Amino acid sequence: MKEYDFYVVPTPIGNLGDITNRAIEVLKSVDIIACEDMRVTQKLLNHFDIKTKCISYHKFNEKERVDYFISQLSQGKKIALVSDAGTPLFCDPGAVIVKELRKNNFSVTSLAGANAVATFLSQVARDGEDFVFVGFLPKTKTQIETILNKYKSTDIVFYDSPNRILNTLEIIKNARIGVSVAIGRELTKIFEEVVIDKTENVIDYFKNNTLKGEIVGLVFREKSTGNLELDDKILALQNKGFKAKEISIILSELYGANKNDIYKKCI
Repeated sequence: MKEYDFYVVPTPIGNLGDITNRAIEVLKSVDIIACEDMRVTQKLLNHFDIKTKCISYHKFNEKERVDYFISQLSQGKKIALVSDAGTPLFCDPGAVIVKELRKNNFSVTSLAGANAVATFLSQVARDGEDFVFVGFLPKTKTQIETILNKYKSTDIVFYDSPNRILNTLEIIKNARIGVSVAIGRELTKIFEEVVIDKTENVIDYFKNNTLKGEIVGLVFREKSTGNLELDDKILALQNKGFKAKEISIILSELYGANKNDIYKKCI
């Protein structure tokens, strides 16, 4: 098997049995493992009897670690990069070192393995293959609405925390009236759950059920141009100076849409 200078190694997102044989072999064979949280990674290494030296590498020390790793690689050492869970560079550190290593002509490869997005999407039937992954959603309502409006014609995949997801779903419900969502939590673990329904129904479900673990979500694309055309008409009437109440009455009469839904969309 060909040897590389630097290995990007996915680690299980929950179930330790999901690690690959090659990942274990690489982690045992390299000289250094660069990891986000040494305490988290050490639990994984102990489970598989891996004795390799660990060095912390996270978003707060990425740049200062680059020179150290390059010096080690220049001496012929081999390095593996892992995150706490899943695949590095997917909302996890790694981009800085990989970019610098390629600039300095070191060989870099990535192993196949666990990834929350792929694990989630393989359980959710969609109308098309295309999707946009936006990572962790921004914190403000306006920023989330901008993303929802920008990608109406494709599926939007995102990460979120259990503390924020209900607020996020409320924003989605009001910004994309009638849209369906899929929410996955505790993927690959014993309490794994994927809920797919209209946004308001998913909100009601999670209000009555404990929310734990990292969240992967999907906002389904608009199934027709109806809502897109309605948005355009709302904007046109707003530009003419009509108020939300007036717009909701006009469009509900013309297109048979729910007056309250239109009013919420206006405000």
